[in-house]
Amino acid sequence: MKAKLGIAPIAWWNDDLEELSDDVSLQECLRQASVAGFTGMETGRRFPMDMDELGLLLTKHSMSVCGGWFSGQLLDGDMDMEKDRIAEQLDFFKAAGAPCLVYGETARSIQGIKSAPLATKPKLTEAEIAAYGRKVSDFADWCVHNGMPLAYHHHMAAVIETEDELDLLMKHSSVPLLFDTGHMAFAGGEVLRVIEKHHNRISHVHVKDVRRNVVDEINREQESFLDAVVKGAFTVPGDGSLDFEEIVKALAANGYEGWFVVEAEQNPKISPPLEMAKKGHKELIRVMALSGYAVE
Repeated sequence: MKAKLGIAPIAWWNDDLEELSDDVSLQECLRQASVAGFTGMETGRRFPMDMDELGLLLTKHSMSVCGGWFSGQLLDGDMDMEKDRIAEQLDFFKAAGAPCLVYGETARSIQGIKSAPLATKPKLTEAEIAAYGRKVSDFADWCVHNGMPLAYHHHMAAVIETEDELDLLMKHSSVPLLFDTGHMAFAGGEVLRVIEKHHNRISHVHVKDVRRNVVDEINREQESFLDAVVKGAFTVPGDGSLDFEEIVKALAANGYEGWFVVEAEQNPKISPPLEMAKKGHKELIRVMALSGYAVE
């Protein structure tokens, strides 16, 4: 079993709440991730969409592009318009040799609205999810045809958040799944059960931990997703409440091979990114060894 370990720049620069960002350059971010032991990084708002510019930095720090977010609008948007919107990023990801492009549905999402309580997230009927699933599947097929697979990211405060919503999307679509441990746990889902149900669809994994005491104290009728982030709901593996030995063993038992990407949005002034990256990497190396993975 083979695995690769990556990290997302959201530990250094938060794209939804820019004030939760460290004052470091892209080069310093890559350097710290490499020092922590990671070999891949997902893209973020400070990444140039140009391999002529980025490639030298990646090579210098022995890093590769291991994915990155696209803010999709397929729920309410036009398919051809979404193809135009994603075209530049898709071409860049092909040039970078990325394993996939992460699709996050932002239409109607309240994930970036600090004043919107979690309880006001968008909700769809099964018929609406079925229609949406067909649309996302067609879009994913087009992306593959154009040289870059898509991985669908379920997300707090978005249209596909809960375990039940994810089950329905998987039922009514063929899109590959980015499984995010922290988002599923925060949404009240059973992480190991989701792996068991949908392991054959998982093509990319975000290993995000949660601080259960923080999550349980969030008032979802009054507080937003960003409020939860500020309070420290998320952290790196080994620093929170999830059992990553169990999680990684479950993925191994079901044949998952590929990237495990640490994506833990926190306040970098409270949780220094390099220190947290080292802690997350150490925990992943520990559980990978116990689960039979050879880390590349």
